[in-house]
Amino acid sequence: MKALGPIQKILPCLCLFCLLLMAVAGTGLAADSHQQTARQPLSFGSGALLHGLWSPAELAGTEADRVIGAVGEPDPSFPQPTGREAVLPPVPPELRGAIRRVHVRGGRKVVALTFDLCERANNVAGYNNRIINLLRAGGHKATFFAGGKWMRSHPEKAMQLMSDPRFELGSHTWTHGNLALMDQAQIRAQMEPTQTQYALLRQELARRAEAKGLAAQMALVPPALRLMRLPYGRSSALALEELAQSGYPVIQWDVEGERDEEENAPAILAKNALAVVRPGSIVLLHANAVPQKSFDILERLVRGLRKQGYELVTVSELLRLGAPEAVADGYFTIPGDNLKYDAIFPGKGTLKPDLTRPFTTVPVP
Repeated sequence: MKALGPIQKILPCLCLFCLLLMAVAGTGLAADSHQQTARQPLSFGSGALLHGLWSPAELAGTEADRVIGAVGEPDPSFPQPTGREAVLPPVPPELRGAIRRVHVRGGRKVVALTFDLCERANNVAGYNNRIINLLRAGGHKATFFAGGKWMRSHPEKAMQLMSDPRFELGSHTWTHGNLALMDQAQIRAQMEPTQTQYALLRQELARRAEAKGLAAQMALVPPALRLMRLPYGRSSALALEELAQSGYPVIQWDVEGERDEEENAPAILAKNALAVVRPGSIVLLHANAVPQKSFDILERLVRGLRKQGYELVTVSELLRLGAPEAVADGYFTIPGDNLKYDAIFPGKGTLKPDLTRPFTTVPVP
């Protein structure tokens, strides 16, 4: 029998080593998705990037940021795909459904403040710079669910939020579509352009970072939007399955910070929210310029949460701290309280009605 040569002797070991490398690489891919382990820190941006690309005055913004555009003709355009959009792995079973809160291990007093940045096809919703300034001044973490069209209308603000290491961004569909009323193609037409818009802004951010010698900092900016929030809180079995297969945990809330905003003063609204908040709560607020009392509510809410000993975390951090509590059909405070929005907002939720004249609906692509 012929003796084995040196290469033949080590070949089995090399094969085993290659298999181990493949396993590690596979683990790394999962770790970059929603299955990251507690040992791997989350990153949402870079302070060096944020302060290297914008001056304090540019970050602070002005009153002009809070200007709301009038209802006009619907904007039917979408961004062209870049070919570099991230493909997310399907959502694991423990993160499926519409997540309302998290049962935190050990009762740790953590809360996630979340802010929607809604914008429909026929309006411009603005940006509440006072809210962002308050959060930054206090070093508070928060999660923002941005509409794709909102990001296109407010590119500088969107890139600033993307760069801030205290802030996490998720998707809020393209034009605030009511996914409960949509088929699979329409759902994808709300989700995919939003991810494309994020990719386009991230490319621009990378270009600016390289010009400033900050290219390495881009590794800290997530390559994709990795969470989503349902407009109107409306869902369906089809929508939840499509979102799960596309890699988006669906984040609802169990505390509605602006509930009955028109009828109540900010002090009352903040008091009501503080009365129901608990460890693992997810609080719903808005950071566009549409709700009029959000800043005053937030000011009191943050003060009250601090007094009660709560720590503010991002949603992704919260999901690591316990078991999510999910429902099959989203709602605001009680099941079914959001069904009225199906009739109020035309175009399957994508249009803001102009109450001064008869409104003609347009088909949703």
